Amino acid sequence: MTTSQQQSGLLIRAAAKAQVFVGDLNQPTLTSDDDHHLTRVLRLRAGESVIAADGSGKWRPCTYVGLGTPLEPIGNIVEEAIPEHPTVVAFAPVKGDRPEWAFSKLVELGVDIIVLLMCDRSVVKWGDERGERHRLRLDKLAVSAAGQCRRVTLPALVGPMTLSEAKAAYSNLTLGQIGGDQPTSNLGAIAIGPEGGWSDAELALGLPTVSLGSTVLRAETATVAAGQLLTQLRSGDVVANHAS
Repeated sequence: MTTSQQQSGLLIRAAAKAQVFVGDLNQPTLTSDDDHHLTRVLRLRAGESVIAADGSGKWRPCTYVGLGTPLEPIGNIVEEAIPEHPTVVAFAPVKGDRPEWAFSKLVELGVDIIVLLMCDRSVVKWGDERGERHRLRLDKLAVSAAGQCRRVTLPALVGPMTLSEAKAAYSNLTLGQIGGDQPTSNLGAIAIGPEGGWSDAELALGLPTVSLGSTVLRAETATVAAGQLLTQLRSGDVVANHAS
């Protein structure tokens, strides 16, 4: 699929009244939650357009029929190309609902892999039963945010893992760091630490660094800035240094 075809597909999806994720694009049946949202919240009327997507890059234009009724396909199944080099943002969750906000923005930006970090200076620990509830919440947020921004490929949610484990999993991992290096054209994975910053032991891992701007950013702001940088680099909207 060419870039112009992808842009055309995005325009079609953007023009639809809503987007939902379904298990079968040949028989796009709504969940009870989606049925309620389209009917009671968005107040769709019969005949209005809805995009059905499967979460792996395939989607199909449909028509909303009515409450309790499957969507009616009105076009062929379209498959979006999966990026050859996925973008990765790893971040350490902080207190409150800010991690959920940052996660939603990463989904909207089109980040492919989102990693939850457990850092030495992390205040919030997501490795227990409470963390599992948060992960389930993030899974739901991914579906909601992807539908809102008309994204048809759901991101992979990975972790929690330590920075050392993330280094082993992603060979191109780079630390977001004040005073770090300028972005290079092969940048594909950025890790954002907690509000207390990286520990000496984590810095001793020897990972390269990258600057995210000329000011001190909050952890959630840095997370979103990292996602924006990676997706713009991939699309060619940012001119970066070439790696030597």
